[in-house]
Amino acid sequence: MKSTTRKEPPPVQAPAGTGIVVIVGIGPGDPGLLTLRAATELGRADTVIVSRVHCPDEILAHCRPDTEIVDVSEGDPVKLAVRAARQGRRVVRLKRGDPGLACGLADEGGALHKAGVPFEVVPGVSSVTAVPGYAGIPLTDASHREVRVIDASEGGVDWERFAEPDVTLVILGVEGAVAEVAKGLVAAGRPDSTPAAMTSLGTTTDQETVVSTLGRLASATKGMETPALIIVGDVVNWRDKLSWFETKPLFGWRVLVPRTKEQAASLSDQLRGYGAVPDEVPTISVEPPRTPQQMDRAVKGLVTGRYEWVVFTSTNAVKAIREKFVDYGLDARAFAGLKVAAVGEQTAAALVAFGIQPDLVPSGEQSGEGLAREWPPYDEDLDPINRVLLPRADIATDVLIARLTELGWECEDVTAYRTVRAAPPPAPIREAIKGGGFDAVLFTSSSTVKNLIGIAGKPHNVTVIAVIGPQTAKTAEEYGLRVDVMAEKPSVSALAEALAEYGARRRAAQIEAGDPLRKPSQMRRGARRRK
Repeated sequence: MKSTTRKEPPPVQAPAGTGIVVIVGIGPGDPGLLTLRAATELGRADTVIVSRVHCPDEILAHCRPDTEIVDVSEGDPVKLAVRAARQGRRVVRLKRGDPGLACGLADEGGALHKAGVPFEVVPGVSSVTAVPGYAGIPLTDASHREVRVIDASEGGVDWERFAEPDVTLVILGVEGAVAEVAKGLVAAGRPDSTPAAMTSLGTTTDQETVVSTLGRLASATKGMETPALIIVGDVVNWRDKLSWFETKPLFGWRVLVPRTKEQAASLSDQLRGYGAVPDEVPTISVEPPRTPQQMDRAVKGLVTGRYEWVVFTSTNAVKAIREKFVDYGLDARAFAGLKVAAVGEQTAAALVAFGIQPDLVPSGEQSGEGLAREWPPYDEDLDPINRVLLPRADIATDVLIARLTELGWECEDVTAYRTVRAAPPPAPIREAIKGGGFDAVLFTSSSTVKNLIGIAGKPHNVTVIAVIGPQTAKTAEEYGLRVDVMAEKPSVSALAEALAEYGARRRAAQIEAGDPLRKPSQMRRGARRRK
């Protein structure tokens, strides 16, 4: 008897020299959930096909500068991939979440098979497990060991099949259908008191989770953003104990960091660790000195032993000297025999990255004044040379030089770089600053206060103002700002920590008072409120 099983036709043979398509899952939203294999494939890609709207820039940062980025809005993604692969290119097709779970792998992989184009699959972290994990809801526990995943995006679900009370349900594609899902489950036999939670924009800093019951879920989640998923079952009750992401002290806070991207990198990373969304806006532009001869002579003096000390009062000064060294083919070995001072921990870290361990960093106040208080007097028996080199900005103050001169040192103040006011930020940033769109702004110096207000306007009165020290606080108050937070010590790390502590206290006070959890930006008139 002949078999009636339908056989798939063999794939079309790929032409010689055909490239390959790699279908890559990028996870549900948090760029940190990208797998190592996915990052490797992005680095190897000649062409990347992606929905730019749903892909964080941090993901595409793994691509080479010459990689062709093609948005799915330009045409059918399968046809785009086939065309590029037949040109011999290595194509990465990025899919949100995991390609094999409600993300179209069957359709796109099947079409590639039919076209005879070789392909591979790189699984991604699925929203099915990641979003509940970020919401603080385990899908299983000692009493609940079965999980069922339902794609409700096309409707027509037979809810009778999912009525067992001890089974955890994860329901995808619920946008606009929450009421129908809840009614279907209750009609199938699930009690309307069954715990249920809905999480929108999961694993991102816009994540929002509402915990309710099947009977009240539709009304409780009105106005929530998409994409979203629903978790149904007693495991939802764990959220009170296990919520870790949305309870971060600055969760979802939009924080303005008025520093260049290079200066702000470590600060922004620290803020992200507290759950914040940092926005880096340069307030100054660093430019080379108008006449480079001074710096050329200074570098020559470093090499020939003209100086006993070199003082770095900023990371920009370190960068300026380092760039000059590169021009002359020198490296950190040229500092052999020299004593090196750094004004604070950030500058010291920049020196260490250069290969130089500073001999003096102030233990107290990290400023020119703090360094001056700890500077040793000149001793002709111990110090064969009394000259100190200070490569600094063109607008640096003379407090440090005056103190060193009093101690018997001869200072050579060299302009290593110029600081000029940066160009105004884009209009949406300016509007957010003046309109209360930012939850907090961090001021790391008096100049950042003056320059930010000069190029973008005064922050709204709901915005939390955090400053690095007393002098910056004084300047902020002179410009009519209310200072809410001041770091215990003058470092950007301590400033971020102080803001996080403020956020934690504010959140605790709202909970204790029984008030809804609202960010500072949500306190302004006209801000969107959760119902």
